[in-house]
Amino acid sequence: MSMLPDSSGLLPYWLLVVVAFSVLNTVQCYNSAHFARRTYNGPRAEAEVTPFAGRLFGSWSFLSALVRFYAAYHINDRHMYFLALSTYLIVLTHFAGELLVYGTLKVGKGLAPPIFVATTSVVWMITQWSFYVD
Repeated sequence: MSMLPDSSGLLPYWLLVVVAFSVLNTVQCYNSAHFARRTYNGPRAEAEVTPFAGRLFGSWSFLSALVRFYAAYHINDRHMYFLALSTYLIVLTHFAGELLVYGTLKVGKGLAPPIFVATTSVVWMITQWSFYVD
């Protein structure tokens, strides 16, 4: 029995790659706020990005990774697909608020990777819904 998802298409594998990076991000966030500060580097971030906020961000990353991991193996289940898609929509909404409302983000290299991953995932999942969902 293969340890990889038993589904056609590349989306389940993409989800697993994102899961791997999310788990690494979780470990980094629990060890130091340094990595959270690379993303949250806006004008108001200094007071906001604390070790506690870093660990909280790490917890969110791990929770999202669990949802995406399960979705990768159950990609044809409409509920799991929607939950995984929702994690990316929540991330985009969060980053938009932090950038435009709270000022803890600024456009730059720290923000580019998560925005790229979330946007790519949302577009991919929305356009391929009918391919994967029963």
